[in-house]
Amino acid sequence: MNTSNKSLKLLSSFVVIAGLMTGAAIWVFGDEGNLNSPAATDPAEPTLSIDSSPVQEDPAAEVLSYADMLEGSTPSVVGVITTEVTSVSPRGPQSLQDLFRQFHGLPPEEGASSPESEGEGDQRRQLSGMGSGVIVSPEGYVLTNNHVVRVGRSNEIADEILVQLADGREFEAELIGTDEGTDVAILKIDSDEPFPALTFADSDQLRVGDVCFAIGNPLGVGMTVTRGIVSAMERRIGILGAGYEDFIQTDAAINMGNSGGALIDARGRLIGINTAILSRTGGNIGIGFAIPANMARYVMDSLIQNGEVSRGFMGVGIGDISRELAEAWGLPSTNGALIRHVEKGGAADDAGLLHQDVIIAVNGEEIDSASELRLEISQIAPGEVVHLTMIRDGEEISKAVTLGSLSDRMRGKGAKPEIKSPIEGLKFRPLSDELREKFSIPSTVNGVVISEISPISPENQQFRPGMVILEVNRVPVSSVEEISSRMKEGVNSFYVWYDNIYNFLTYRR
Repeated sequence: MNTSNKSLKLLSSFVVIAGLMTGAAIWVFGDEGNLNSPAATDPAEPTLSIDSSPVQEDPAAEVLSYADMLEGSTPSVVGVITTEVTSVSPRGPQSLQDLFRQFHGLPPEEGASSPESEGEGDQRRQLSGMGSGVIVSPEGYVLTNNHVVRVGRSNEIADEILVQLADGREFEAELIGTDEGTDVAILKIDSDEPFPALTFADSDQLRVGDVCFAIGNPLGVGMTVTRGIVSAMERRIGILGAGYEDFIQTDAAINMGNSGGALIDARGRLIGINTAILSRTGGNIGIGFAIPANMARYVMDSLIQNGEVSRGFMGVGIGDISRELAEAWGLPSTNGALIRHVEKGGAADDAGLLHQDVIIAVNGEEIDSASELRLEISQIAPGEVVHLTMIRDGEEISKAVTLGSLSDRMRGKGAKPEIKSPIEGLKFRPLSDELREKFSIPSTVNGVVISEISPISPENQQFRPGMVILEVNRVPVSSVEEISSRMKEGVNSFYVWYDNIYNFLTYRR
């Protein structure tokens, strides 16, 4: 794992990446997820082995040792070493006299070489981080974590990536692609001989209590196996920011350097990619997290075939339902995802979805929360039709939505032109989960938030960043367009929320 100064508060504990840095501290991360996929140079299709049968076919069988199984599995787990390459001047630091002459455009002293004559200097390779990876095809495709292949405070891709096999062989790896949204990266190594590859299990069949093993290179001591059980499924703990989390939780010991390594079942099949630990100190306390194998395989296939991860997109802002809101609306429970905002011209808008709709199922599968809906939609290809079950005005209804493409949305394709602000110097944005968190806006407050105010705006005395516009001239608003349409010439009244206080403000247009 690599070192960064990025930190994330998670309740009273810390979620840390299970990686190892050279002479440095733990990488604590919480970046916004986004697509970052270096294009591959026409990679060959990987030959994957997939076994979706249950792990325990004979419940009465007594297991006294897992040595034979591990002997066949551990050769597929590799070390991943990242390196930064920097240029170093062969002359070393310049003297004050050299700097003075260079500043004033004077030639160097006789016998001294100029910077131009020295070229760019010598290159120095510096070890940046050590993590783990898993060979998943005989052709040499390696699954690991996105954060394992990134280095330093800049969080850039490492200049060089080296893969070390258990038998001592080393290969320079090609980076096929990365996906920050799931913290997955794909490497490719080449050899005349086929590589030992792990078989994928169906991670959807995992149950709490299944025996599992974490394999990796913790703390640089060498390939290590630890045993535990699946402690929980579908954990969403917020370490990937706006990413897509569906972690397997395990008590198998995971420490720094295990990032990107394998979590396998009792039959030696890959069930997850070790990613993070929950710890105050950075050491293992039996709360580790792994990316499910099914999710990792979906991301890998997309990166290899398309150079990016194809994700469905509905064009809605969503949130969880509070108990108070469920009581006010007469909802049977707080399960589901509340639509807070519908993007005009998006897939949801075209299908007739409205803000205040509550989505309780997708294609017949129940949805418990906004994060679960987001994850579910992200794993459906653009162009597919999804059937939503919703509650609207106390009644259950159904809608079919043809999904758009998140990649196109992020690249700005089909995006609506930015609406001119109805008040000069103020920038308005529809409420989102990120803005609620940034400005500490409770889920019961709905409207349009002021995200920025120009310091020279004449309105910066009464309006504030983080202030939510609830109504304009006594009419509720949920978009910038609605604010503009509700305003009139002369004095306008604004009903606002700010810092837990509701108030009325006026603005003369």
